[in-house]
Amino acid sequence: MKVFVIGAHGNVGHLVVSQLKMAGHEVTAGIRKPEQKESFEEEGIKTVHVDLLDKPEALAVNLDGYDAVVFSAGSGGKTGDDMTMLIDLDGAVKSMQAAEIAGVKRYVMVSALFAEDRNRWNNIKPYYAAKFYADEWLRYRTGLDYTILEPGRLTFDEGTGKINTDGIEGGAIPREDVAAAVVASLTTPETIKKTIPMVSGQNGIKDALASI
Repeated sequence: MKVFVIGAHGNVGHLVVSQLKMAGHEVTAGIRKPEQKESFEEEGIKTVHVDLLDKPEALAVNLDGYDAVVFSAGSGGKTGDDMTMLIDLDGAVKSMQAAEIAGVKRYVMVSALFAEDRNRWNNIKPYYAAKFYADEWLRYRTGLDYTILEPGRLTFDEGTGKINTDGIEGGAIPREDVAAAVVASLTTPETIKKTIPMVSGQNGIKDALASI
């Protein structure tokens, strides 16, 4: 599968790119700054500059000919509310519009646990609001074959290869396992048109996603 990863230089995004390559996919890393190229070039991975402040039509040029788009870009709520809205919300929506313009049907969104439930938003409410509305646009305003992954609190722990996707009351998950779930979801048709919460658990990632 030919996959374009938006936000490839982020902690999760870089792991997604590396794992896609290891799994035998043809992957392109969408990056924001020229200096981010080096780490990918060392792995033999193609990079393309992506500016989420551009118009959807400009973004679509980069996506032509791909089978899937992964969106893992974001401010993480740490760059100010204005940029959170412009990247995590409007940038995400423009990437969806760009995918549709380019004829890319498969789209995987890395969101956040409980983004759809305002009662569970924590102290970075603008970030959750951005995720909420971006996810809503993906569900109801596009015709994409989407998967929305909602990981819990992200850690730098070594991945376990196991997750829980139901009965979740909160919890953490290694970024490595989030990346693995992204990669697995791309070839797991049961995840299409699904929103999937996930934290560390007892079920193998592929099996957990296939049983959604």
